[in-house]
Amino acid sequence: MKNRLGFALLLLLLLACQPSKKPVISFYYWKTVFDLTPKEQTVLTQNNVQKLYVRYFDLTIDNISHDVYPASPIHFTTSIQQFTVVPVVYIKNQIFLDTTVGIQELAQKTVNLITRINTSNGISCQEIHLDCDWTLSTKERYLEFVEVFKRISQKRISATIRLHQVKYFKKTKIPNVDSGVLMYYNMGKIAPDSLNSIYDRKIAEKYLESLKKYPLQLNFALPIYSWFIHIQNQKVIGVRTKISVADLVKDKNFKREDEKHFRVIQSNYKNGVFYQENDVLKLEAIAASDLLEMASDLKENTKESPNEILFYDLDQFNFNSYEKSIFEQVIAVF
Repeated sequence: MKNRLGFALLLLLLLACQPSKKPVISFYYWKTVFDLTPKEQTVLTQNNVQKLYVRYFDLTIDNISHDVYPASPIHFTTSIQQFTVVPVVYIKNQIFLDTTVGIQELAQKTVNLITRINTSNGISCQEIHLDCDWTLSTKERYLEFVEVFKRISQKRISATIRLHQVKYFKKTKIPNVDSGVLMYYNMGKIAPDSLNSIYDRKIAEKYLESLKKYPLQLNFALPIYSWFIHIQNQKVIGVRTKISVADLVKDKNFKREDEKHFRVIQSNYKNGVFYQENDVLKLEAIAASDLLEMASDLKENTKESPNEILFYDLDQFNFNSYEKSIFEQVIAVF
């Protein structure tokens, strides 16, 4: 009896000492042309990235003809053979509000286009990723689409899940997918105020406890992008991407007012956009400390560690704000 008890205790100690399996690092690729820069390739190599979630096309709808069509399909100019590719299809929720759209036909055409892109580029995929922010008014048709799509494609299916869909899953329902990816960003409203619409911990905290009750296995997507909110007469007139703080500091047409705000002191065109005198640009960005905070909060509020952490998105512009070890630092939290 003593020997058995001793063996059981030893086994428990050995299990407790086993290092937990860390999630792997993956990236979303959200450009219309696949062409890795040397810097992007270096980041992938340094972080041993094996899988890329590549946006293949958007599904949108013509309000007059009611035709659903693929917008801005991906074009590959360089090889992607060294990676496991997960095609991503972004689906506008508006499509499922239109009851004239046939679900069976939509699913079949979507699978056909993914297959054509794969065949043309020598890609063999085992998983397809669906990205749609469905609502209570579209849930039935979206869930039907997922069922039909999964049957036709004969692939493993993953889907994006928003925070509100986690908290209210009994109402919003859960799509019949193999796994979900929690989109842990775009939490607030884009507005002239001082809040950060990309990430707000106070907003996130309202949903975190619900993660323990969510029955679908989840991976997490974290943001590494930034943008400027273009404000004119206290109203948002656009979101400006691919502009750095350094760009604006060097530009005599802009004056820095504080850490996050620049004012236009002379009307000008920049990167094809007209900025009127007295317009304001508000920076919304994600610091390394934010990423580590997100990871810590997610770990604390989930019942099991994710298999993957996906970063949105793979673009050399987004790497300028972080030291090269940031991605390893984030997964080390779990």
